[in-house]
Amino acid sequence: MSDLEQKSREAAADPARGHETIVVLDFGSQFAMLIARRVRELNTYCEFLPWDTPPERLQEMDLRGIILSGGPNSVYEADAPHAPQWVWDSGLPVLGICYGMQLMAHQLGGKVVPGTEREYGPAKVQREQDAPLLGGLPDEFDVWMSHGDRLEVVPPGFTSFARSGNSPFAVMADVDRGYYGLQFHPEVVHTPCGKNILSNFVHDVCGAPGTWTPGNFIEETVENIRRQVGPTGHVICGLSGGVDSAVAAALIDRAIGDRLTCIFVDNGLLRAGEAEEVVSTFTREMPLNLVHVNAEDEFLAQLAEVTNPETKRVRIGNTFVRIFEREARKVENATFLAQGTLYPDVIESASHGKGAAKIKTHHNVGGLPADMKLDLVEPLRYLFKDEVRRIGEALGLPEAMVWRHPFPGPGLGIRVIGEVTREKLDILRLADKIVMDEVRHAGLYRKLWQSFAVLTDTKTVGVMGDFRTYGYAVALRAVVADDAMTADWARLPHELLGRISNRIVNEVHGVNRVVYDITSKPPGTIEWE
Repeated sequence: MSDLEQKSREAAADPARGHETIVVLDFGSQFAMLIARRVRELNTYCEFLPWDTPPERLQEMDLRGIILSGGPNSVYEADAPHAPQWVWDSGLPVLGICYGMQLMAHQLGGKVVPGTEREYGPAKVQREQDAPLLGGLPDEFDVWMSHGDRLEVVPPGFTSFARSGNSPFAVMADVDRGYYGLQFHPEVVHTPCGKNILSNFVHDVCGAPGTWTPGNFIEETVENIRRQVGPTGHVICGLSGGVDSAVAAALIDRAIGDRLTCIFVDNGLLRAGEAEEVVSTFTREMPLNLVHVNAEDEFLAQLAEVTNPETKRVRIGNTFVRIFEREARKVENATFLAQGTLYPDVIESASHGKGAAKIKTHHNVGGLPADMKLDLVEPLRYLFKDEVRRIGEALGLPEAMVWRHPFPGPGLGIRVIGEVTREKLDILRLADKIVMDEVRHAGLYRKLWQSFAVLTDTKTVGVMGDFRTYGYAVALRAVVADDAMTADWARLPHELLGRISNRIVNEVHGVNRVVYDITSKPPGTIEWE
């Protein structure tokens, strides 16, 4: 771990120190991170940790309960991950979900066997008797199953509380010890009563009152920033136009005022009107010390004749770092660097479950020279994207900025396929603006995770009036997602797609064809490059 990364971990104010906390131990389920998000939606702080987390990591937490996630293994395999002994020694309530339930049964004396058939998809669960976890639920309710093994014998002290057609123990519990197991996934939207079940566990079984709110977060974070930076420290923050850096800057400004200097490197690769909006927001609506660097020519010079997407990313990143460093050295008495690092960044960059933080190159001003000797301020380090947006609203940031669709660090540089030129960027910006305008007009902007246009490097023959044309093909991309780790292509109305296509072909010179990308993630990615 580098010195900069170590400083980041030491300086980050951990909300778990001040709030009742639920811990999710991750056993590899594709839905595992979603559990933590659902618990936080109940205004209860939740941390997402590797299954082999040592007990020392939890010493400063006001820990109220533990959730064991699902996972791809079979509990009876020799190398299957198991819950550490401290889970059972803690005396705390424990909720096992899918693999987590089977693990609970396996480790506490029950029996798990291979299922005669895999149970995947929607199922109905029938309640057999009342339990605190099932309070307020009907006698029969819909759930989402995803398992191949099945519980054959419950552990001593446990009772079956509900069953499904393929799972005689769909819900089991040892109520006296606060141990509960669910064979289905309450965290997914396909289990409509899942939020009620998690609420029963968090609030009723664990006794967590729900004090994790935007207002409390802002108040505590501002105080933590003041404590970290001190009465004389000066912070540099790189603004990108996205919600993460904007919310981080607003929090730091509330904490230390004019001892914050924001540097906005305009790389010429932003969407239509974004650069102007950033400058307007942070010089007029929420005035900050803002340094605006128009560096379009420098970036385009580095991208000339470059077609490989990875080379584009590297050159864009390196150019940004060089310009940011140049401007940062002009700020006197700067001792701290602010980044918009989010909790998924921390989780996904963890090394073998040990939680090592990694500074992301494009999004979070990564790659800065070690000799800058700046300590890190990361006020959003423990937040998910949806939480950042709620904080942004509470801080009074403009709605358009708070709810702007995510944008890649390299910007339009990786949405122009092939060589990036000023002419291609102008074509793409206009096409992309039409997409945004029509999606907003249709009332779908807030329902989509991302929607945008891609300028392909393919030209096609067309006819406009009595003339033959030979223009670019533009691809449309729109996806729905919770956090972009997985995403599904959006089923946009045909009428909307028709309007977008008609406007782009008629209003954007150089384009004569529009196609729609219907690839989900996986197997594809959201961005084309």
